[in-house]
Amino acid sequence: MKRQLVWLRSDLRIDDNSALAAAAAKGPVIAVFLRSIPQWQAHGHGANKLDFWARGVDAVRTALNGLNIPLLHRDIKHYDQAPEALLDIARHYAIEQLHFNCEYALNERRRDRAVEDAFKQAGMAAHGYHDAVAFAPGSLLTGKGDYYGVFTPFSKAWHKQVSAEKLALRDTPTVQTPLAIASDPLPALPELESRPVDGRLWPAGEQAASDNLARFLRFRGRHYNAQRDLPNVRGTSALSPYLALGMISYRQCLQAVMSENGGHLADGDSGLTTWVNELIWREFYQHVAVGFPQVCRYQPFQEHTKHLAWRDDEEGFQAWCEGRTGYPIVDAAMRQLVNTGWMHNRLRMITAMFLSKHLLIDWRRGEAFFLNHLVDGEFCANNGGWQWAASTGTDAAPYFRIFNPTTQSTRFDAEGEFVAHWLPELAQLPAKARHAPPQDLLTDIDYPPPIVDHKAARQRALAAFKSLSK
Repeated sequence: MKRQLVWLRSDLRIDDNSALAAAAAKGPVIAVFLRSIPQWQAHGHGANKLDFWARGVDAVRTALNGLNIPLLHRDIKHYDQAPEALLDIARHYAIEQLHFNCEYALNERRRDRAVEDAFKQAGMAAHGYHDAVAFAPGSLLTGKGDYYGVFTPFSKAWHKQVSAEKLALRDTPTVQTPLAIASDPLPALPELESRPVDGRLWPAGEQAASDNLARFLRFRGRHYNAQRDLPNVRGTSALSPYLALGMISYRQCLQAVMSENGGHLADGDSGLTTWVNELIWREFYQHVAVGFPQVCRYQPFQEHTKHLAWRDDEEGFQAWCEGRTGYPIVDAAMRQLVNTGWMHNRLRMITAMFLSKHLLIDWRRGEAFFLNHLVDGEFCANNGGWQWAASTGTDAAPYFRIFNPTTQSTRFDAEGEFVAHWLPELAQLPAKARHAPPQDLLTDIDYPPPIVDHKAARQRALAAFKSLSK
């Protein structure tokens, strides 16, 4: 049996890993990780994601060593150096075939095609596997043969066509005979522009991911539908960082749901089925990135919104970034993001809509700020969420839907507990006053008045969107 090379990327696990399982079935395995920090930074990933990534590689290295699979490490500056780096390894170690799991953003797809072409020209095979999605982009289409641009029909088609084979877990490799090849030491991250959040907030590796999934399903899964919008309640799975870097797979998540839900995904417990829908949203946005590549080129999905007259408001943007807008729920959410590398999903919608509608600032600036801070920063999901909030994307919120931050706060943080936690300067106020503090209560408190009036901002946004011609 000839040696196989597995190229790990955002699939940092040994269990249920399509590329790793396929390689192990054909011969002894060598794994490689190409670190491309300048490229990732150019794509907008910040210290939190890079640190979590590095710790995830360290965790999977330990797991691979337990299987006698060495993990090699190479640094490249840009994706265009990937083909030669991988070919050098393949030639040096007499590799027969390369295996990797596909990624779907435009630059990553171009990189992978270049690698496949280089291996073909060198007389070696390179195999890509659709490991992160149940359906390869292009295989789940509308009746007209088009990619879905709306989530609900995509979800219905997904449920109708998903099969046991697509949800079956891939084999975990058995311990192989040692190859007398040592794993490379993992170099420390270079000095970054900012310091990452405390790593204890996000322990890396598939064991941490598996533990999170088990706790979620045991204690919170059945309450997910009722509690997922409450930022002061631990009602979500907090698995997004682990899914983003493949420390857990969608199949592992869905298999665990079926075990809890009598074998069902589309019906049964409403909390569990609602969470399944969130996993399908992740896949939907992967398909969108392939079917509508303009979203990977900083363009809106809704072409007519390219002409929207966004405001140039640097002071307003900085106030939003720093959590100083005078809208407590927005400011608390932004401080949660900056301090933890994560933001509750309801708050992502509120803050994104505030920037793009209340301040009428280009959504791409907010998208970039989120990606730079999120430990779960993933292009497809982040872009999809921002375009939804800005009414420029797939399934976009109608342009006239503009969240009132104060109403959202009173509805989802009724006692102002989340606000008080992240804005301790407002904790001394009565609970009901924390949502929109009266100015007479702020005399001795360092908290700004609202930087924009909700009604006026709403009318400004409506006018801007109405001026567009479809």
